[in-house]
Amino acid sequence: SNSQWPQAWILSYLVEIGYRRYSSVVQSSSPVSLVVNVASECGFTDQHYRALQQLQRDLGPHHFNVLAFPCNQFGQQEPDSNKEIESFARRTYGVSFPMFSKIAVTGTGAHPAFKYLAQTSGKEPTWNFWKYLVAPDGKVIGAWDPTVSVEEVRPQITALVRKLILRKREDL
Repeated sequence: SNSQWPQAWILSYLVEIGYRRYSSVVQSSSPVSLVVNVASECGFTDQHYRALQQLQRDLGPHHFNVLAFPCNQFGQQEPDSNKEIESFARRTYGVSFPMFSKIAVTGTGAHPAFKYLAQTSGKEPTWNFWKYLVAPDGKVIGAWDPTVSVEEVRPQITALVRKLILRKREDL
């Protein structure tokens, strides 16, 4: 069932690492999410961070959020502390989306969020910058490896956000 996703684990996780300023955003709006395992020293870093921030600027934060999870499992390309990782992303790319604490995204120690994403999408991350598009109800709509650009999946994301906005309008 989709109850494993997203509000429960994201909120407990956010509170646990002190990102209270994001928890209300996630809780109140139950937005569309693009979950990404990020790394600061990867060949895919520059294009992804730029495109992800553009996406956040255009679509976020009320109906959509990029959720970035630093991970050092692939090529040891995220070696720094959480504080350094966040300040690099904010300083270099003006990142305004939530940056979480470093986690494992694959293997036995994988964070429950990524276990869920891998199980439901049938795709486990094999490198940095895997992108998982998650609907507000927790359904994984798509999963893409780092060779697929953010621009390529943007139409699907936009369509999902548009659907969410229309549904909210009907609820008013």
